[in-house]
Amino acid sequence: MNTTPAPLTVYYDGACPLCAAEIRTYRRSRGADALAWVDVSRDGPADLGGLDRDAARARFHVRDGDGRLTSGAAGFFTLWSHLPGWHRLAWVRHVPGAPWLAEGAYRLFLPLRPWIARRLGGRTPCDGSCGPGGA
Repeated sequence: MNTTPAPLTVYYDGACPLCAAEIRTYRRSRGADALAWVDVSRDGPADLGGLDRDAARARFHVRDGDGRLTSGAAGFFTLWSHLPGWHRLAWVRHVPGAPWLAEGAYRLFLPLRPWIARRLGGRTPCDGSCGPGGA
């Protein structure tokens, strides 16, 4: 039995079809099986790493093996750095001004998330929980 903790815990809103589709893409990536994936939309005893469930659903969050929590664009950079097929995107965080621009774009996206999710062809729309935040 392997008791080594995951190098990364990813908290995502599985009730949002847009977020769930994105997370499915990451979970199919090489290296994803070593990470812990927590659907914060599910009621129950899931360990949210000290996050309040509403706060966890409002933004994308990632906790590294040292316990550091990142969210929003920084959370994506952290996730990408742990997935071999995505790690090249993570270098963007080292470009001056890029993290600030990425976070700004993420914050602009958040209120659009429910609208985009409703327009996903043939998919169940958000249950109302995927706005204004999300993965």
